[in-house]
Amino acid sequence: MEIPIFQVDAFTDKPFAGNPAGVCLLQQPMPDAWQLDLAREMNLSETAFLQRRTDGWGLRWFTPQVEVELCGHATLASAHILWETGHCRRDEIIHFHTLSGELTAGWVDGWIELDLPLRQVTEAPLPEAILQALRGLPVLFAGRSGENYFIETASQADVLAVQPDFALLLTQPGHGLIVTARSEQPGVDFVSRYFAPWVGIPEDPVTGSAHCSLAPYWETRLGRSPLAARQVSARGGSLRVTCRGERVAVQGQAVTVIAGSIYSLIS
Repeated sequence: MEIPIFQVDAFTDKPFAGNPAGVCLLQQPMPDAWQLDLAREMNLSETAFLQRRTDGWGLRWFTPQVEVELCGHATLASAHILWETGHCRRDEIIHFHTLSGELTAGWVDGWIELDLPLRQVTEAPLPEAILQALRGLPVLFAGRSGENYFIETASQADVLAVQPDFALLLTQPGHGLIVTARSEQPGVDFVSRYFAPWVGIPEDPVTGSAHCSLAPYWETRLGRSPLAARQVSARGGSLRVTCRGERVAVQGQAVTVIAGSIYSLIS
């Protein structure tokens, strides 16, 4: 049996930018080990696995090393594929059932809007090893958001210049490191980068889940909403974010770059 699989660039309107995600449309349940092996084969930050349910779609995300509880860009890519392949109508809300609860995706004026859980940022001192790993990065605010370290630095230039010492980061427990600053670009409110060597991703090109923390932080700092965001990795990507109670609406665009099929070989 052949299984449809796609590679989608998420949070961009052009190919070879944004964050690439794998999207696999399962026709029957597959073992966890098989899904992890396929994620390793795809060698992308995340590969999404979709399976139809009576109440929507089951959705899981795997890096090449582990299953993760939330992945924004692979969810955006999944919605894009379900609409593009005709599995869902563009005028219907898609319901995903995940380790982070029920998530939804809708089509809003040419953008895909995800409904994701808001993650508060709490001020907290950083471990000395994390500070050393940042190699002198100016820190205006330091905190935590779940298992992520969260840092506001002095300028967009500082965000662009940061080169963490990953070996030092890995001496501390964690999941990811968010570095952010006010934007110096017209029409963009804040910029960020996201590093996650703990789950095998030295730098993630564009991270929807990180914006579940960035959105409430910058809404409070700037005193307005919605906000335009730019993740300034080498590939780069654009997002729109709006806080709605305990949820965050994250909007982005997506482009399919590869479509094909794989064999359901189980190793």
